[in-house]
This record gives sequence, structure tokens and C-alpha cells, in this order.
Amino acid sequence: MDRLEAFEAMLAGLQRQAAYEKEQMELLKAAGKEKSATYRQYFGNRMIYSQMLALYRQYGLIE
Repeated sequence: MDRLEAFEAMLAGLQRQAAYEKEQMELLKAAGKEKSATYRQYFGNRMIYSQMLALYRQYGLIE
């Protein structure tokens, strides 16, 4: 796998995981579990994912 393929695979995985965790957060929120450790971990992860994706946008790697 070359660097571009590796980047594309990593980006796809990151986007998939971010979407999954967003969905899980919505389910936890609907159940009133915003203070659970799982919800807070997902929230922290989403902050990291957002920062990474913002950098990719900044450098024109994604739209």
C-alpha cells in the first residue's frame, strides 16, 4: 500500500468512526446518559476527529 492509499484508508476509517460515535452519542443522549463515561469518551474523541478533519480541510485534502 502506498502513502496515498494509506491516507485514504485512514481518512475513511476516521470518518466512519466519527459517524458511528456521533450516532452512539445521540442514542445515549436520548436515553439521558450524557454524564456517562462512554458518552464523555465519545465526546472527547469527536473533538479530536473534528480537529483532524479541520486540518485536512485547511490543507485542501478534503472538502
